[in-house]
Amino acid sequence: MGCNMTQELRILLDLGLSVLLGFIIGFERKLRFKEAGIRTHTIVCVGSALMMVVSKYAFGSAADSARVAAQIVSGVGFLGAGMIVYRQHEVRGLTTAAGVWATAGVGMACGGRLYVVAVGATAILVVVQCIFHLRCRVFHSKRYYSVKIEFLQTGDENKRIKEIFGTDRFNHLIITRDSDKVTYSATLNTDKEFSSTRLNQIMSENDFILSIERCENE
Repeated sequence: MGCNMTQELRILLDLGLSVLLGFIIGFERKLRFKEAGIRTHTIVCVGSALMMVVSKYAFGSAADSARVAAQIVSGVGFLGAGMIVYRQHEVRGLTTAAGVWATAGVGMACGGRLYVVAVGATAILVVVQCIFHLRCRVFHSKRYYSVKIEFLQTGDENKRIKEIFGTDRFNHLIITRDSDKVTYSATLNTDKEFSSTRLNQIMSENDFILSIERCENE
């Protein structure tokens, strides 16, 4: 079943709505400096709407719009998988990938002319993101920080270091011996965030510590 000019103009309005809703979702992501922002969410939303429209009107009665919709879901899921990385004991990009996947659903609703559902889903997505970004420990998973440290080992200094930073082991431990001095160089992961002032205080209180370097997550 084809479309006349009036129907096609109405379809363009549907696509325009998908652009607006995708922009709104992407703008919220942009404000939080996420990997996928306005452009990604807008393109995903309008692209999903376009594919829904094409599947509905371009192939006549032989078209199976449900099959096309399923391919949109799996295709956007593949796109989202590329945004997820594991780094420094943290999974990054998972929320962004889920947001892009949900944005595709908003676009599909626009293409299917479920306007109330599309607008309502957009409002829900934005509100939920704002709520989950509130400074509440319930909504946040534990974050780990990497610290490089070098210290002299003469007794139980390694145990003292673990107590200070709240960890139970060292990563990438290197032990060097120079005459009667034993030096430990190690990287440790801690869920405590130490300011530069606190690190200086730790060094002043513990003479056996030679250097401390706070590592930024790459």
